[in-house]
Amino acid sequence: MSGHQTEESTTRGPQPSGAERAPRPQSLPVERPGPVDLPEEFRRLRTELPVAPLAFPDGPPGWLVTRYDDVRAALADPRLSSRRPHLNSHVRASLITPDEMATLRPSDLLTSDPPEHTRLRRLVSGQFTARRINQLAPRIQDIVDRHLDVLAVGPRPADLMTAVSLPVPSLVISELLGVPFTDRDRYQRLTAELLSLDRTRDQLLASKAEMKAYLLHLIHAKRAEPADDLLSGLLQAQATGTAPTDDEIAALAQLILIAGHETTANVIGLATLLLLRPPRLWDTVRRRPELVDGVIEETLRYATVLQFGLLRVAREPLTLAGQPIAAGERVVLHLPSANRDPVRFTDPDHFAPQRPDAAKHLSFGHGPHHCIGDQLARIELHTLLTTMLHRFPDLKLATDPDRVPTHTHRVIHGPARLPVDFTP
Repeated sequence: MSGHQTEESTTRGPQPSGAERAPRPQSLPVERPGPVDLPEEFRRLRTELPVAPLAFPDGPPGWLVTRYDDVRAALADPRLSSRRPHLNSHVRASLITPDEMATLRPSDLLTSDPPEHTRLRRLVSGQFTARRINQLAPRIQDIVDRHLDVLAVGPRPADLMTAVSLPVPSLVISELLGVPFTDRDRYQRLTAELLSLDRTRDQLLASKAEMKAYLLHLIHAKRAEPADDLLSGLLQAQATGTAPTDDEIAALAQLILIAGHETTANVIGLATLLLLRPPRLWDTVRRRPELVDGVIEETLRYATVLQFGLLRVAREPLTLAGQPIAAGERVVLHLPSANRDPVRFTDPDHFAPQRPDAAKHLSFGHGPHHCIGDQLARIELHTLLTTMLHRFPDLKLATDPDRVPTHTHRVIHGPARLPVDFTP
């Protein structure tokens, strides 16, 4: 789909005009009725105001895009830039100046446009190869088995997030990237701090500075003693004249480290919650393991972990679904709402592991910024869910499924804790 097809290809039904098109900007809806439910307001917005005026915590208002076709087209539209002063400015006032951001973390795959984005993505994709990921498959199985062994003999009820969901992808991404797993407490703490929306300016600056210093130390160590890992590969590219700076490598490593374990960990927790809550689909999928891949795609669609959407800035004037967008205005592409659009997905508020088109979700993005680690995530999720279903046939929730605590003040949605029980 061309990035310049947004108006013609995404408009459906009569569009509001005049005063009806410009109601007062409202803040982003964030209050969830339940752990895996979206704020009810998105149903109305998709129908009545698919490109809605959005109040930002700082600066002038922008726009909120909620329908699947509009979001998908906008993700591929080069007129919408990924460059912005702060990743989370539509849900939190910017605490850090653009100059401070540039010093602490230069552009990465999330916050750059071509040709810079093309150069950086080529550097990472050259290391994030199918060969390297396939080589990890037996190791992923071993990591899963060892953590489930500990779960099986540990105290019950157990917190699945602490025991399995977080450490498994953390160890996998550590090995791929070349980060010592013995440092997991430090980088998991830093990840939680960087994704949190309730940090003070001083706290956020300190976390960013500590993460950068930690990664630069690793880069220097890898330069002295390279290995068969992604960090060493990026340094080798630097030595051959591709010229990623140490700061750029640190920024790429931070993105991969955070995205590579935090998102997968929460998808694991959400998938388990969805299978164990009534009507207990866990038993159905255990009897039919061929449904596991469907469970993964449907979880990614139904319970999208990037809960506040993606922020873009208009490089030039454009029209999106009949709504004029001025150059410089901010646009939020709400992936969770798009993935619940009834025009694209039949009965979208129903979790259906056998949904034939679940993989059309936008949780990994679309266009130039499509997630480069999607296949690694799928391998991890398939291995862990398949093994858990086999080893823990009577796994059950040890809490009310409607009261599972979730990350309400973090960029990534998922269970904060997931108590489970089973027969040893």
